[in-house]
Amino acid sequence: MTSKIDHLDSVISQSLAHQRKTGEELRDMIVNFNNLLGIGADEFALEQLAKDIESRFSVTMGLGAMVADVDFRPWLDDVKASITPFYWERYKKLLLKNGLPQDVVTATDAITERILSRLGNPKLEQQWDRRGMVVGHVQSGKTANYTGLICKAADAGYRLIIVIAGIHNNLRNQTQERIDEGFIGRDTGRSGQKGNHAIGVGLFDDRNVPVSLTNTKRDFHKETASTNTSQIDSYKVPVVLVIKKNPSTLKNLLDWLKDNSAKGDDQMIDQPMLLIDDEADNASINTKYAKEEVTKINGQIRDLLSTFNRSCYVGYTATPFANIFVDPDQYDDALKEDLFPKHFIIGLDAPTNYFGAGKVFIDGLPEEGPPVWLRHITDNKDLLPVKHKIDQDIAELPPSLVEAVRSFLVARTIRNLRGQASKHCSMLVNASRFTDVQGRLRNRIHERLVAIQNAVRINGSLGPRGLTDPEISALRNVWAKEYGDTEFAWEEVQSALLDAIASAKVVEVNSRGNGLDYAATGEIGQTVIAIGGYSLSRGLTLEGLTVTWFLRNTMMYDTLMQMGRWFGYRGGYEDLCRIWMPVDAIDWYAHIAEATAELHIELKNMENAKLTPADFGLAVRSHPTALLVTARNKMGSGQKVVHVGLSNAWVETAKLGVEDIDANMENAKSFLDQLAAEGFTPEAEKPRAGGFLFRQVPVALIQRFLVGWRNHEAAFLTQTGPIRGYIAARMDDELKDWDVLIASVGGTAKPFKHEEWTIGPQIRKVDLGDLEKGLLSISGKKARIASRGVEKIGVAPEAAAAAEAAYRETQKIADARMNYPDSIYRRVRERPLFVLQIVKLREDGYRDANGNEVFIKENFPTSEVAGWGMSLPTSLLPGERVEYIVNVQKFRELYGNDDDTDEGSFIDE
Repeated sequence: MTSKIDHLDSVISQSLAHQRKTGEELRDMIVNFNNLLGIGADEFALEQLAKDIESRFSVTMGLGAMVADVDFRPWLDDVKASITPFYWERYKKLLLKNGLPQDVVTATDAITERILSRLGNPKLEQQWDRRGMVVGHVQSGKTANYTGLICKAADAGYRLIIVIAGIHNNLRNQTQERIDEGFIGRDTGRSGQKGNHAIGVGLFDDRNVPVSLTNTKRDFHKETASTNTSQIDSYKVPVVLVIKKNPSTLKNLLDWLKDNSAKGDDQMIDQPMLLIDDEADNASINTKYAKEEVTKINGQIRDLLSTFNRSCYVGYTATPFANIFVDPDQYDDALKEDLFPKHFIIGLDAPTNYFGAGKVFIDGLPEEGPPVWLRHITDNKDLLPVKHKIDQDIAELPPSLVEAVRSFLVARTIRNLRGQASKHCSMLVNASRFTDVQGRLRNRIHERLVAIQNAVRINGSLGPRGLTDPEISALRNVWAKEYGDTEFAWEEVQSALLDAIASAKVVEVNSRGNGLDYAATGEIGQTVIAIGGYSLSRGLTLEGLTVTWFLRNTMMYDTLMQMGRWFGYRGGYEDLCRIWMPVDAIDWYAHIAEATAELHIELKNMENAKLTPADFGLAVRSHPTALLVTARNKMGSGQKVVHVGLSNAWVETAKLGVEDIDANMENAKSFLDQLAAEGFTPEAEKPRAGGFLFRQVPVALIQRFLVGWRNHEAAFLTQTGPIRGYIAARMDDELKDWDVLIASVGGTAKPFKHEEWTIGPQIRKVDLGDLEKGLLSISGKKARIASRGVEKIGVAPEAAAAAEAAYRETQKIADARMNYPDSIYRRVRERPLFVLQIVKLREDGYRDANGNEVFIKENFPTSEVAGWGMSLPTSLLPGERVEYIVNVQKFRELYGNDDDTDEGSFIDE
C-alpha cells in the first residue's frame, strides 16, 4: 500500500504544478484519483497525504545572491527563443514527480538560468574561459541544482560536460546515479545488457540520450572510452563524464582528450566544455603546505580547462572558505592560473523546510533550557576516546551510543506508524577515522542490534508483560525520554516494533566498501545503521537520516560542517531527529553556524553594493574568524602574521589567562571608576535589558582600558596592540565616541558589587580541561560570552527595525518573531559599542543531581572574571586590515591538527 500511496502522491504533485488548489479542492482531488487509479487507501492515509502535500507546497525558496564581474554581459536572454528546453523540461517533471515543492522547482529554474547566463555562450565562436562558484548549504540540494544547470547547458549547446565528484568511489558512484536519473535517463550500470534501461527523466522521453563515458560501476578509463570511435566534436548529443577527483583518473582523461581531439594533440579541443567541481573546496585547492597530491589535482584541473578553447569551471560547495582564500592575483607558470572564482560567486538560499546548522545550532540551542535535537556524549572516554589509535579495542559500547541505537529503532517504528514504512531510515555513527576501528564498532553495534531484535521477536507481542524483558523496558524508557510527546502511546509503538526493526542492519561505509544499497528495496524502506569516517563526511547522502552519534574532534570549518550529514530535509519526522555529540563539538558547530550565516548575508550585501568576487574574497579573507579556516593547509612553522579586517566586526575575550584574572578584574574596576569619576550616567535609572548603557563615551577611556588589559596568546583576535592601532587610526572621526554597555542580567547568581555598582553577572560554563594549560576557556569551544542580541543595544529602534525587515526580506521569512543575527545591527550602528562583562563561571556539568547550578569552587582562585567585547561598525576604510601575530605551535597545541585525512591516502582507496 505504501508504494501505491507514493504513486498517488506523485500524480497529485505533478497535477498541482499547473494549478493551485484550496485545501478542500486538494482533498477532493486526492479522493478522485484514489478511486480512479484503484489505490484503495483508507481515509486516514488520504488525510495524511493531504497534510504532507500541503506542507510541501507551503515551502518557499529565495533566488539567492550573486556577486559578479561587471564587464561581462549575460547572453541567455538574447538567445532564449532559439533554445528548445528538452533536457530541462524532462528534469523539471522529475523534480515534481519526486515531490519537490513547486516554489522550489520554480526558484531552481530561475537560479540555474542565472548561473547559465554567466557561463560562456556555447554558440559564440571565439575563445573564452569563465570561472565561478556556487555556495549552497550542506545537504541542501546542490546536486539537484547542478543537475538542472547541466540540463540547461546541454539545451543551450554545451556538448562536453565533466562532473568531478569527490575523492571516494562511493561518492562518485552516487553522483553518477543522480546524473543517470536527472540527465541521461538510462541506468549506465546496465549498458550493453538487453532490455530497456530507462530511468528517471528517460521515463518521460527517452530521445536524445546523452553519451556517458562513465557508469555507476566504473570510473573513466581510456580503453573503454576509446571503443567509441566517434570524435568528440562529431557528437550530436551531449557527452557527459562523472569522474573521481583522483590524479590518475584526471591524467587518463587529459591524455584521452588530446588523443581524440579532432584537431590533433597540439591544439585545444574546440567544443564548449562545462566542468562541474562538486565539493570544490576539497582537494581542488592549491595549498602551499598540503600534500603533493592536492597541488597535483589542482594543476590537473587547470590543465583540463586549458585544453579547451571554450571552457567553464563552476565549483559547488557548502564550505567555500578555502576557495575564497585562493589569491585572485596568483599566477603560476607551471600550473597556469589558479581556480579563484573570479567571474561570479552565487549564494543559494536554502528552502524554508531545510534542516540546517542555523536551525540545529542557533535556534535549537536556546539561551535557557535543553537543546531541541542535541544530546551530549560524556561517557566515551574510557571506552572510545575521541583521540585513539588504529588498534583501539572496542570491548563494549558507550551507554550513550546504545541509547542512540535504541532511539533510532523507536524512531523508525514511529515513522512506520506515520505511514512512512516505504521510506528509508538511517542512523549515522561517525566516531573514528580508522577503518579497523570502524569494523570493530560495527561488530559491537551488530551484536547489540541482534539482541534487541531477538528480545522484540520473543516478548514484543506480550503487551505489558513484555516490559519484564530488559531490552524492551529500555526501549520504553527511551521512548518516554525522547518521544513520549509524539502522537503514539507506548502500547502502539511496542506492538509495531517487530515489523519496523526486523530488517534493520549495520553496515560500514569506508574505503574498504560501501554497505549502503538503497536501490535494493521493495515495499519496505531500508533501515540502516551506517558506520564510517571520512567517506561519510563528504557529499555522501544517507537517506532518511534520523539519528546520529558523532564523536570527532576536528575544528576546521570546512571539515566540521561537511561532517554534518544530518543536515537536509526531514519532512514528516524532523521532531524525531536526534544528534549525540561532545559538548565541544556542539560549541564549535554553534560558532561556525553563525560565521556561515554571516557569509551568506555578506554575499547579499555585496550584491546590493554591486561589488565583485575579488571584493568578496578580500572580505572573507579578512574576517576575524579567518584563522581557523586556513590553519590546516596554510600554516608553516613558527610565527605567522595574519591580516584581519576589523571593519564590521565583533571581537570579544573568551579565553583568559589564569594568571591574569586578578589584574584584569582590577582593570575592569578601574574602568567603572573612570566612568563614574567623569560623570557619565546610564541612559536609564534602572538597568535596561542587557545592562547599563552609556552614550558618547570618549575613545580615550576605551584605549586606556585596552592598555591595562592582559591578553592571553590563545585569544588571537583580542590582541590589544592591533586593535588599539585600528582604533587610533580612526579616533578623530568614526571611532571618536562610543556606546558603552556594562552588561548586567538577572538570575540566581550573587550580584557583583563594586563601589556604587551592582551588576548581575553573566553565567557561563568553562572548559576545565584547558585549566591545565593555564587557560580559562569561557563557553568552551563556542567562545562566546555575550548573549544573543547584545549588538542591538544602543541601535536606534527605527534602524533596528529596518535592519530586521531587510534581513527577513533577503531570507524570505515572513514571521518577525525570530532570532536575528547580531551582525545585521552592526551595519546600522551610529557609534561603536564596547561591552564590559562580569562573568560567573560554572563547570561543564551545569547542575548537580538536585538541579542546582554548580559554580567553580575548587582548584581555582575565583568564580568571577572580567571580559570585554566590542562591536565595530563598517569603516570608511573597509579594505584596511590589521596584523595579528600568531604562534603556530601554540595554536596547534590548543586547537590540534585536523585528523580527518581518513583511512590512509585519499588518493589510493
